[in-house]
Amino acid sequence: MDDNLLKVFIGLTAIAVVIQAGILVALYVAVRKSTIRMEALATEVTNKALPTLETAHSMLVELRPKIEILAENAAESTTVLRVQLGRLDATLSDVLDRARLQVIRADELLNRTMDKVEETTEVVHKTVVSPLRHVSGFVNAISTGVEVLLGQKRRPGRNGMGVPQDEMFI
Repeated sequence: MDDNLLKVFIGLTAIAVVIQAGILVALYVAVRKSTIRMEALATEVTNKALPTLETAHSMLVELRPKIEILAENAAESTTVLRVQLGRLDATLSDVLDRARLQVIRADELLNRTMDKVEETTEVVHKTVVSPLRHVSGFVNAISTGVEVLLGQKRRPGRNGMGVPQDEMFI
């Protein structure tokens, strides 16, 4: 029985080796097909992408000086702009300072003018209006005294005093 068992194991081993060989052949065929596809794809990518890369490279070579000039111009423009803004800031600060000074001077001038007007009003009142009232009162007193001396009728007062008795009872 040992011989038969040995033959069965040898047969099974042979079948397993044949199956493994079939699997290896199938793997080889699959890898070969994949390799052919990859080579075709690589060729296609090379044919399509390489001219695009060459075009992009040539464009970069052509545009590089222009981009450098553009960058230099932008740097110069920002420098000039920064200088001009500094000058504008200084000018505006100077204008604001001068405007503040003029406002202060105008305020002082207005205050002095108002003080002078008040002083002049007081002086006019003391020197002109007050003496005129005194003279007016004096003239009224003389006028009333002359009227009384000459015997003329008295003028009615402002507050209703001196109204004749006949006129009060109507």
